[in-house]
Formats: sequence, C-alpha cells, structure tokens
Amino acid sequence: MERHTAAQGQRLAEGIRNIGIFAHVDAGKTTTTERLLYQSGRIRTLGSVDEGTAQTDSLEVERERGISVRAAVTRFDWQGVRINVVDTPGHVDFLSEVERSLRVMDGAVLIVSAAEGVQAQTEIIWQALQELRIPTLIYVNKMDRVGADAQAVLSEIRRLLTPDAVPVGAPDGAEESFAGSISLLEPDGVERPEPYWTMLAETVAERDEELLAQYLETGALKPDVLIRAAAQASRQAQLYPVLFGASARGIGIEPLLNAMVGLLPAPAGDANGPVSGVVFKLERDPAMGRVAYVRLYGGTVRNRDTVTNATQNIAEKVTQIRTADSRRSEDVGLLTAGDIAAVYGWGSVRIGDIIGTPELVPGGAVLAVPLLTVQAHWPSDAAYPAVVSALQQLADEDPLLDLQWLQEERELHLKVMGPIQVEVLSQLIRSRFGLDVTFGAPSVIYKETPSSAGEGYVAYLMPKPCWAILRFAIEPAERGSGLHYSSIARRERLLESYQNEVARRVPEALQQGLRGWEVTDLKVTLLEGEHHVWHTHPLDFVIATPMGIMNGLSNVGTQLLEPIVRFRLSVPEEFGGKVMNDLIVMRGEFDPPVLHNGRMELEGLLPVATSLDFPARLGAMTKGRGALSTFFHGYQECPPDVQAQRTRRGVNPLDQAKYILAVRNALTQ
Repeated sequence: MERHTAAQGQRLAEGIRNIGIFAHVDAGKTTTTERLLYQSGRIRTLGSVDEGTAQTDSLEVERERGISVRAAVTRFDWQGVRINVVDTPGHVDFLSEVERSLRVMDGAVLIVSAAEGVQAQTEIIWQALQELRIPTLIYVNKMDRVGADAQAVLSEIRRLLTPDAVPVGAPDGAEESFAGSISLLEPDGVERPEPYWTMLAETVAERDEELLAQYLETGALKPDVLIRAAAQASRQAQLYPVLFGASARGIGIEPLLNAMVGLLPAPAGDANGPVSGVVFKLERDPAMGRVAYVRLYGGTVRNRDTVTNATQNIAEKVTQIRTADSRRSEDVGLLTAGDIAAVYGWGSVRIGDIIGTPELVPGGAVLAVPLLTVQAHWPSDAAYPAVVSALQQLADEDPLLDLQWLQEERELHLKVMGPIQVEVLSQLIRSRFGLDVTFGAPSVIYKETPSSAGEGYVAYLMPKPCWAILRFAIEPAERGSGLHYSSIARRERLLESYQNEVARRVPEALQQGLRGWEVTDLKVTLLEGEHHVWHTHPLDFVIATPMGIMNGLSNVGTQLLEPIVRFRLSVPEEFGGKVMNDLIVMRGEFDPPVLHNGRMELEGLLPVATSLDFPARLGAMTKGRGALSTFFHGYQECPPDVQAQRTRRGVNPLDQAKYILAVRNALTQ
C-alpha cells in the first residue's frame, strides 16, 4: 500500500484550503462564488443567479427562486493551491445548512453588502465564527451600488462585529466610479492610501509589543514587517482582513482569491495517522444511493476500504470517492487528511456521523433552533407511503426537520425555521418526488420543565419474566441548561450494564412530558435500582425507565416554556408610538427607545407565539419603512393563562399496564 512520509502527509494538506462563503441573503454570495470559479478558470462561462444558471444552485427550486437552499460544495485551483469552497444559504430559514458547514471549515469569507451594511444573519454567523475561532476574510461587496460608503461600512463592521477588522485594501472610488481596490499588502514603492493604511498599521501594532514600540518611536512600520505580521495574525484569527469589491462586475475578485490563499490557513492533518472525519452533508444519487460529503481530519480513505462509523458503531465499505464538486465531480478514489470529498456506498450514514476515531473532529456551533412545527397534507390515501418515504429522505438530509411520524393517526409533522422554508419544502417535494404535499399553518414548539423537585418510582415485576426497579430524583435546573443526568445507584444492586441502559433511555423518555412536549432544564439522578439474577432481561430497563420518569414528572408537575426571540427594530419616529403599543400587546419587553436621525430604535424580547405575523404587520404599520432583525434568545416560562397541549405519540407510560403490553407487542386493537 502506498504510504506518505510524515512531511509529505502534512504537505498534502498545506496545498489545500477549506473555505466557507457566508452572508445575509442578497449580499451577493452565490454571485461571488461564481466569479471565483470563473476567475480561477474552473468554469468558462459565467452563470447567473437571476437566470438560474449559477454553478452552485443545482436544485430546481434554487434556480426558480434565485436563492440558495442547500450548501453547495465546489472546488478550484489558485496559485497552485486547491480551494474547497462551500457556498451556504443566506436566508435565516436555512441556517441549519450554515451550521453544518461551519463545523468543517478552516477559513471563511463573510460577505457584507456595501449598500445594506451589517444585517441580522451577518451577526448570527459572525458570532459562530468567533465561537469556533475560524480565521475570516470580510468582503464588502456591491461597492458599485448607489449609497455604497466604504468608510461607513468599515466603521459599522468594527462596531457591530469586531474592532479587529482591518482593511487590507483601499477602495478606488465608489458607486458608479468604483474601479477596484488598492492593495495595502504590497512591498515598498506603492502608494499607501489614507486613512486605511493608518488603520491597518495601528491595529497590527496594538497587538504586538515590539511592533507597537517601533510604531510609537517612528510613527510608521516597515511595509514588509507589517505585511508579515498582518498575515500571521489573520491566519490565527487575531485580525480579520477587510476587502472591497463588486462581484457582479468581476471587480475585486483577484485580490479576494489572493487573500484566500495568503491570509487563510491550510488544514492540519496527518495522512498517515488514524482515520478521523465527519459527514456534514448528504445527497441522494438516483443510481448510487446516499452520497456522504466527508471532511477528513486524519488518515487516508480509498475506494473499497471498510471504514468504521463511530457514531453508529458499524463498519461500511466505500464503493467510490469523488471530488466534492456539485456538477463536475470525478472519481478520484482517494481522500486524505485535510481534504473534502463525496463518498459513495455507505447506506446507513447520517449527517453528523463521525468516521473513524472522534479525537480529531472538532465540535460545532448551534445556530439553528427550529421554533415552529407544521403538519403535512396530501390529496389521497394512495400517496401516503410515497409521502412518508419522501419526507424521511429530506429529514435524512436535514436532521433538524425531525420528522414526527404518528403511524396510528397517519400524521406527519416537521420542525421548521420559518415560512420560506415551508414554501420551499412544498416546491422541493413536487419537483424532486412528483408529489403534491402542502403544509398546515405553523404552530409554536413549546417545552416543559419540572415545576418542583420530587421523585419517580417504578417496580416492573409483572407479567413475568421481568424484574426492574428504579427510583429517580427529578429537580428543576437553570434555564437553558438542558438535561443533566447522573447515577448514585449501587452497582451490586443494579449492574453497570443496566445502569448504562437507563442512562441511554432517560433522554428518550423526556422527549414527551405531561403535555406532550420535550422536557428540558432539569437534573435527573438515579438514586437506586434493582435487578434480579434470574428474572431480569436487559430490555426490562428499556421498558421501566420511561415509566419511572413519567411517574416522577406526574409527581412534581411541569411548567410550560415558550420560545423567545431577541429583536432589534428601527422605525421612523412618527410610527414609534403605534409600534411600541403593538409590542406591549404581544407581551414584548424592550429597553427605552433611542432616537437617531429621525428614527426610533428599539431592542428587546418577544414571544414567538404572539409575533408570528409581526413582520407583515410592521410593514403595513410603517408603510414598508420599518427594519426588523430577530435572533433566537431561549425559552422562558409561559404566563399561567397560556396553555398548549401536544398530541402524544404512542402509549403514555403513565398508563403502565397498557404501555407494557404495547412495548411487548401484546396490545390488541
């Protein structure tokens, strides 16, 4: 078998960049990606988002709507470096695609529109990039648009995103006269446009004591010293270079390509080490089945290798490895550390599965939290099996859809981010599967939490053979803390293997509380348990755990929680009073308003349940002049008068006799 030396294994990774393209919707993200492909020579003809011919918009729904719905992977070469690019959706309803892409990127390009400035989605993505410490280039696009103001946008970026943003280029003109940018990272002998050069020099100097001493002493830094320091700080996510361009006209693309190679880091990884990777995207090929997009952090995978799926504890054989390129993939038969590729042959693989050893795979940031649920409807009973199959495929490709299949009621429910996603789902099902599926009005996803502390108990002793006794302590916990489970049960009375089974089943048992919603923000402690040497079967604790948990919840009661969004609102002053009254009616809480240039700006919290139609009402109230941004804030207690019940899936474990019969497949209809 071919082997690389350690140095060769690392050099393979040094010739690669894995870069995500992120932006708020309509900032020009897909157009920029198209220009990168064209400038690098990867494609010979420019596609258009508006005409539905963009390289990375491969779905019919994307071509029709002119928006990106799924993250698209493509690649090109520049200056001898292969760049894997993931073009992500810009609309907040498809934030789950952004979340999965962020996890596997070594660098990012965050696009900001020069006309609109920093928008809501931009801030959400930036927070995640910061949390994951991903080196990022900030590309100010649409500098040729009316109202484009480089200084104003740069100031807004430094105020709302980070003071570590520094220009590495100075714009040459603006609006119709925009002709490109002048690089600040060139050697001696070129003009240094102010005030951009001073901002770059001062920001770099402030972060290095030696450079700061030089700057204070001489009032300047040698260009080669500054360039080297800026590049190093950029690759370490200490500084964030800002570039200017107009992608629709192809202006600023070459400097952006140079920066992607020179200012963003190569991936780490040893091709000779143990295999370690993660699946971040799934597609379905009509002939080959599931296509798993894998980012490999260590080792090498070849065609016909059998690879361990650590998440599912199974091993599956690779039938083919192709380049990760949406429309022009080719069989390469090899995936090495640091690279991304499309792997065929894994029939059971799911998004988020870890391949090989998990040690090298980083964690991810949680951005997308579905707050709404919708029910699917179809025209005839004959279509039911096909609709189930179609929605299961879509849920495989986007796990946050979390398909709920109520088999007895013949109902299908999905979790969604917002109304645009619902519209796109209907269109996608029609174009891809030929099915006419509509969705009901969205309803809010509530949660439950224990009202007080108490205990739950179960003695599962009949009908024989069975024996499982459990006693749990259940306590409320801090809001947003989720579930914390522990055990203090003695192992001589309850074997460790049985305790492990209980630990696995507690989260499942909490998926449906007294009102049918997920139970969260609680501490569950297994106080004691008992097995029987002869009568206990391992599955007894699978059955007993939900009964013990539900008994505990019944004893302590549960409090309903509702989702809350944080909002930022700007309206003309004359509409301020009416808007504030509307916020109060919706149970909104907000800080004192701030008046600025004839507009009123408000920040606060809003319940999702009362504000579903607020964006539409705001437009009508302000004659289209209101600007609203919302961000998920968390869950908090509902007022006593708010009641929300969810239909339970399956038999309630509180009805123990019926539940036992149902789980043991002994329940007759």
